[in-house]
Amino acid sequence: MLTALEGAYGDRGDAVTVAGRTASYEELLGAAGAVAADVAGAPAFAVTATASLETVAAVVGGLLAGVPCVPLPPDAGPAEREHILRDSGAAEVGVDFARRADAPSGKAAAPGDPALILYTSGTTGPPKGVVLSGAAIAADLDALAEAWRWSADDTLVHGLPLFHVHGLVLGVLGALRTGSRLVHTGRPTPDAYAEAGGSLYFGVPTVWSRIAAEPEAASALSGARLLVSGSAALPAPVFRDLELLTGHRPVERYGMTETLITISGRAGGEVRPGTVGTPLTGIRTRIAAEPGAGIGELQLTGPTLFSGYLGRPEATAAAYTEDGWFRTGDIAAVDEKDGVHRIVGRASIDMIKSGGYRIGAGEIENALLDHPKVREAAVVGVPDADLGQRIVAYVVADGVTGAELTDFVAAHLSVHKRPREVRFVTAVPRNAMGKPQKKLLLEGRQGDRN
Repeated sequence: MLTALEGAYGDRGDAVTVAGRTASYEELLGAAGAVAADVAGAPAFAVTATASLETVAAVVGGLLAGVPCVPLPPDAGPAEREHILRDSGAAEVGVDFARRADAPSGKAAAPGDPALILYTSGTTGPPKGVVLSGAAIAADLDALAEAWRWSADDTLVHGLPLFHVHGLVLGVLGALRTGSRLVHTGRPTPDAYAEAGGSLYFGVPTVWSRIAAEPEAASALSGARLLVSGSAALPAPVFRDLELLTGHRPVERYGMTETLITISGRAGGEVRPGTVGTPLTGIRTRIAAEPGAGIGELQLTGPTLFSGYLGRPEATAAAYTEDGWFRTGDIAAVDEKDGVHRIVGRASIDMIKSGGYRIGAGEIENALLDHPKVREAAVVGVPDADLGQRIVAYVVADGVTGAELTDFVAAHLSVHKRPREVRFVTAVPRNAMGKPQKKLLLEGRQGDRN
């Protein structure tokens, strides 16, 4: 699966750089071989997935040994860490990158065997282990290489966590499959991105927002070939700022831990803010919408889907429709003319039913973010005796009133989509990938500003 480590692209001395440390393919393969020897025969193993060459060696070592790796978030609390280790049955291993060994010989892992076990964020209960096969990972990376024209000529730059799909599967295994040079910046700061000299950049909206706020750093990316954003919707104002400062229209893509990346914009294709493109090769999508509704749950099928939730057959079965399509739980709309997808939000919290209308929170958030004095926005529906749900906007802004923002939205969207209430807060809580944690807002764990 890792074509670069099989000698297809030679032995680049600067093949992989993580947080300032650089290794060749030969050095990485030797360190991974030592890990493979340590874990051979185990049902699974865990590693604290810091931004380091050790994490890269651990994941590659697991692939060489045919033993699934369980990446542990470095900031996981004791309870979360204990749950993941107990649930997966994995023992944590330490990695010494200076050690070298050949990978143990034996029966190679079949393409359908587990390669990684990634744990969900646990927003609806204890984190679940998502089992990803080597075949699913390979299919996804090949489809992305096609969509993004990703090749050994590229230098990939990012600073994303190595325990998520975006940073680990795309950002590490993708480079080792395509042969592109990898520069992981350690932390995804604007200066680090500007200094990396890449042709392909990965980021989440928080990263891109900070880069757009520093024009000098942003302009340094003008020599890149492609900017990719994911893990959450990229606000339209950030999209426009990046285009102005870098000359690039960022490509957005959509995926989940359970599905890997399934929909994306294309390198060289038309890119519109607020959209995530069209299905990748091998992926089929459909919208399960009620009659007359323009939006509904996104469902999909294809070769990139997970093998199931570890030890949870009932949860796995519940994730699929009766005819075998995966239920993403995300609300989406598809342009009838060109098939471009737009993600509205999560069905559980971003589909607002107000006054007989079905409204996507993301559309209102983008409208609010178009106001020059609004820095952050998160929109939710709260119970209302008259409307069913009342649209409430949590906003980080200065020098503007709630009434002004309500009127601003009403002037840009249909009047029924205006917030009925605006609550000013100091910040919108987000997870490690920059996704708004709206349940924390509803629980009152982010205090009002005034």
